Amino acid sequence: MANIKSAKKRILVNQTKAARNKAIKSRVKTAIKKVDAAVAAKDIEAAKAALLAATSEIDKACTKGVFHKNTASRKISRMNLAVNKLA
Repeated sequence: MANIKSAKKRILVNQTKAARNKAIKSRVKTAIKKVDAAVAAKDIEAAKAALLAATSEIDKACTKGVFHKNTASRKISRMNLAVNKLA
């Protein structure tokens, strides 16, 4: 356990940030699963709606620094490709 006051503060701050990042990643994963489920069910309208929501979640995660810009772009691109194959 840390004895120095600044080290104790860093531990608390890191725990807070880790919890926030975990929550954001969980929301992104859930959104992606909804898109995948709609694509698997071949429901074009639901897939497009889920894609819009998932894209928004991924962009938010990117601006918060949870995902790298290229990672976010890759995830969105792959979902777009899957949805566009339905049409």
